[in-house]
Amino acid sequence: MNPTLEFSPERMREIGYRVVDCLVEHLATLPTQPVGAKADPAVLIPALQEPAPEQGAEFETVLAQLQRDIFPNSMHVNHPRFLAYVPGPGNFIGAMADTLISGYNIFAGTWISGSGPAAIELAVLNWLRDACGLPESAGGLFVSGGSLANLTALAVARHVTLDDRLDGACVYFSDQAHSSLEKALRLIGIPPAHFRKLPSDAAWRLPVAELAARVAEDRAAGLRPFCVIASAGTTNTGAVDPLVELSRFCREHNLWFHVDGAYGASSAISSRGRELLQGLELADSLSLDPHKWLFQPFEIGCVLVRDRSHLRETFRILPEYLKDTQLHSAEFNFTDYGPQLTRSFRALKLWMSIKVFGMASFRVAVERGFQLGEFTEARLRSMPGWEIVSPAQMAVVCFRHSSLDDAAHLRLVQAFLEDGFALITSTVLRGRTVLRTCTINPRTTEADIEAALNRLDGLVRRSGSAQY
Repeated sequence: MNPTLEFSPERMREIGYRVVDCLVEHLATLPTQPVGAKADPAVLIPALQEPAPEQGAEFETVLAQLQRDIFPNSMHVNHPRFLAYVPGPGNFIGAMADTLISGYNIFAGTWISGSGPAAIELAVLNWLRDACGLPESAGGLFVSGGSLANLTALAVARHVTLDDRLDGACVYFSDQAHSSLEKALRLIGIPPAHFRKLPSDAAWRLPVAELAARVAEDRAAGLRPFCVIASAGTTNTGAVDPLVELSRFCREHNLWFHVDGAYGASSAISSRGRELLQGLELADSLSLDPHKWLFQPFEIGCVLVRDRSHLRETFRILPEYLKDTQLHSAEFNFTDYGPQLTRSFRALKLWMSIKVFGMASFRVAVERGFQLGEFTEARLRSMPGWEIVSPAQMAVVCFRHSSLDDAAHLRLVQAFLEDGFALITSTVLRGRTVLRTCTINPRTTEADIEAALNRLDGLVRRSGSAQY
């Protein structure tokens, strides 16, 4: 038994070195490994069901089980040939920062418990604020990801624009908006009957004219439009809604303007990203995910609000057991600005990564994603039978094969899952199943993409028909 749950310094070093060796071996050999595997739940779940052990095992035994049964049965979203969904490239400094975060077990909810972490979080938030072009009045906090960032922002929008009165409240977004937005709206009490999901235009963007007509119609019916949600890089196609026009419309009609930039907003650190994201700086609130295009390990999302005081107005509650945290007005308590009291020091991994690599490296890495998306599109256009459904936007390309029906495209995805060499997945656009790539991993090469597409094309050619 080990009732103190601790080890000697020598044993801790031994365990730590084994973990680092495991990570380094994994990362160094990743390009030669399969992208991952999806286990059969009927096999894997029962295999891991056991009573909680009364006596502990050696760490090496437990680590060996992970390496044998768990790690191989997951998708390596940082693999250079993982081209599905939105890759999570991560980086080694971020991983080491996560180790420090867990080891020091820092409480980052209040200044009294974590003044150093709070100061770093404020600094990193200012870096992101400036990259997105928001004013100095803007502020925010780090959360688990885009889902909670959107939820936090929409809770602020509800409080500020509706004074928390939900009767007749309507919100507007395109049919390409992320599903987390509908989930967030349900959680803040907006009924689905008041979601206005507008058909996107030919470029997969939220159409301003149709938006204006629907807002006018709802107001004439006695309803209360309060928020427009734009996308800065949709998951399906990478499309960016017309942010400048939407912002102007929202100002004219007294509507909250939220931009879901969980995928694309981080690209604002690059010159090409800033050009594509014109109007991002006009948002009332903004979500972005450093664990996507800023290459951080999961989880780290971010919400920024144009007037940071709105966050405090929405979330601050002061129970008697927290009065000691409010003795000095200059002390910043992040619990007053979001839904969590207990929260981890997420900012550290982004801060350390930027300090070690420098912003110039991150800018080049982001630009690499754009270039790889364009390479993917060009390569597909050169391959007979393949059609571009949505050209490269924000490193996302959607395509299909002219000889295959929807079911056959889904079978291609399944074949890739079983093969393990690379992963490309599907989505649906205008009622048609398409294949989709996302190329933001800075360690992905043109050779990786060429090999994945050649493998895909080979599957189609060998099948010889739409009955693949």
